[in-house]
Amino acid sequence: MNTLQNVEQPKNKFKMRYLILALVFVNIVINYMDRTNVSIAMPELAKEIGLTTVQQGLIFSAFGWIYAAMQVPGGILLDKFGSRIMYFISLFGWSLMTLFQAGIHNFSHFLGLRLGVGFFESPVMPANNRAISYWFPENERGTAIGIYSSAQFLGLAFSMPILYAIHNSIGWRGLFIVTGAIGIIWSFVWYIIYSDPQKNKWVSQSELIYIKDGGAIFEEEITDEKPKAKLTRENLKKLFTKKLIGIYLGQFAISGTFWFFLTWFPSYLTEEKGLSLSKTGFLSSIPYLAAFVGVILAGYVSDKLSKKGFSKSMSRKIPVITGLLLTLLIMGANYTSNPYLIITFMSIAFFGNGLATITWVFVTLLAPDNLLGLAGGIFNLCGALSSIVIPIVIGFLVANGNFSSALVFIAGIALLGACSYIFVVGNLEKDN
Repeated sequence: MNTLQNVEQPKNKFKMRYLILALVFVNIVINYMDRTNVSIAMPELAKEIGLTTVQQGLIFSAFGWIYAAMQVPGGILLDKFGSRIMYFISLFGWSLMTLFQAGIHNFSHFLGLRLGVGFFESPVMPANNRAISYWFPENERGTAIGIYSSAQFLGLAFSMPILYAIHNSIGWRGLFIVTGAIGIIWSFVWYIIYSDPQKNKWVSQSELIYIKDGGAIFEEEITDEKPKAKLTRENLKKLFTKKLIGIYLGQFAISGTFWFFLTWFPSYLTEEKGLSLSKTGFLSSIPYLAAFVGVILAGYVSDKLSKKGFSKSMSRKIPVITGLLLTLLIMGANYTSNPYLIITFMSIAFFGNGLATITWVFVTLLAPDNLLGLAGGIFNLCGALSSIVIPIVIGFLVANGNFSSALVFIAGIALLGACSYIFVVGNLEKDN
């Protein structure tokens, strides 16, 4: 495999891989918009259809149940059918489930549709990673992953006030209708434009050569020596090496902080700190902006260090470990009642979370090329488990009305993730 130092950049100005990156970016914005709309709708929705706090907790975690369970099957289907078809089915399906939530009238109906959202969203993150691995050379991949990972933070930072405005204008049912319709329309845009590079009619020959020689994955390189993914005992052994287990643990830790912000953070601001709903809509967007800056900076710094000759271990792991350690500062909010200091501590912690969110690059570096979808499914499964565990554990911890122990819990999980990358992952070379 050649390095980018020996490969000449294509001379044509239009670069199809950047358009592909933009498509993936929008996909993720829509994806996380449909994950968080339920937390905005919940206060009014719960009163209207009569949900208890226990039922609300189950609704918050329901997405994660089937989302986690479908990661491995979703990864297998992704390796078989590719990103174009699987992403279209996924995007159309979860958007339809979102649209249907506008018509709910009871707990069981709501629960079933949230399970549906989790089912259809299950291939999304492995599909993102697969598309970038096919379209971007290795030394550009950190930046590309940083950019598309930032979509979840930037999208939520700007969409939170908009989603609150939609909710306040046309109610929670209207919120589900608008967000669901956007995704359905966009699914057809994706299907029309996206294809793998060697099948794409808009990519230039010079760009195709550039990304291939730079280490992008091409289907024809997966030969009989590297057969397509099958769920065999031998393949499972390749997917549970010490290094891969280390990044699986790290992904659970990183996702844990994210799911605190995605589910309980608005309640923390309103119930623990007594902020108004309108003020919460604005203040809750600030940590997401900080996380966006973190993830963009992580991708840039990681690729910069790589191009300057730093080892893969140093250039890829430094942002992740630093970010996880910065997340520990979330505990600072326990020692102040000043809303601006609270948001400062939360923003630093979430900046760290963003800094650590380029971890998909480790899947590409450590997993066998023909098992990327399956490895990505297991990796995302570990992150998805946090969407089940974190909301429920925090629910128990705040039963007395105090969030202090919940913030200590989040910090402890982040520390566990940092230790995993330092002591378990080790050198970033694929095991034989």
